[in-house]
Amino acid sequence: MSPTYSAGDWLLIRYLSGQEHTLVSGLVYLIEDPTRPGISLLKRLKEIQLENGVTKYWVEGDNLASTDSRQWGWIEKDRFKAKVLLRYKKGD
Repeated sequence: MSPTYSAGDWLLIRYLSGQEHTLVSGLVYLIEDPTRPGISLLKRLKEIQLENGVTKYWVEGDNLASTDSRQWGWIEKDRFKAKVLLRYKKGD
């Protein structure tokens, strides 16, 4: 998620398990990589689409070189693990 987040930054996150959560476009979430189960990535939710009664999500990294929905396509809500609430930038 460079340049928004850098190595050494501390993030306060809120896990989304246990109850229904509303995902908000523009916010950053910790998601499970759809191509590598068990690997978590930070991505910004860019768009939410309802297609044939199914809600799908488009996520992108802030770096154009990111691996994200530009390669994967739309993802399901179950990929979202946590929402980033706060960043503490090292050196602040």
